[in-house]
Amino acid sequence: MPVLTTDRLRLDELTDADLDDVAAMVADPAVMRFYPAPLDRTGAQRLIDRNRARYTELGFGLWAVRTHAGEFVGDCGLTMQHVDGRDEVEVGYHLRTAAQGHGYAAEAARACVQHAHQRGIERVVAIVDHENLSSQRVALRAGLLLESVLDHGGRSTHLYATTVEGPGPDE
Repeated sequence: MPVLTTDRLRLDELTDADLDDVAAMVADPAVMRFYPAPLDRTGAQRLIDRNRARYTELGFGLWAVRTHAGEFVGDCGLTMQHVDGRDEVEVGYHLRTAAQGHGYAAEAARACVQHAHQRGIERVVAIVDHENLSSQRVALRAGLLLESVLDHGGRSTHLYATTVEGPGPDE
C-alpha cells in the first residue's frame, strides 16, 4: 500500500528489496554531487535501515518513488534536520540520473509537503546547496519559498520554507 500517490507516482516505504535500486542511485557521483561522497552498498543499506527506523519513530522518512508502472525513480520524503539552531522537518529527494528532468522530484516533493501539512506539521523546509540550481527549482515548484542563505555543514545553503499560513505559489 503506497504512503502517497500523485498523478504519475507512488511513494512507498523503503524495504530491503529496494537495495539494488537505492545502491545504484546513491553510488552515482552525479546524484551525490552535493553530498560529501557517493555511498557504497553498505551505505545504501544504512540509508534504508535509517528510514525504516524513522517510519516507526516519527511516522515519516524518505520513501521510494516509483512510477505507477513500478519503475524506481528515486526517493523523497520527510526527515528531521537541525538547522540554524532548531529542529526542522525537511523535504528531501534524490532521483536516478535517468529520471531527472521529468518533473518527478517536484511532484513527489509537493505531495510530501501537502502530506506534512495534513499531519499538522505547519513548517516544512528544504536545505539546498547554493550551487544546486535544479534542486532550488524543485523546492520552489514544491511550494517552498527562499527564506535565507546560511552556513549548513560548512557549505553555503539556501533555506526554503513553507507554512500552513503561507504556502508557496503552487499550493
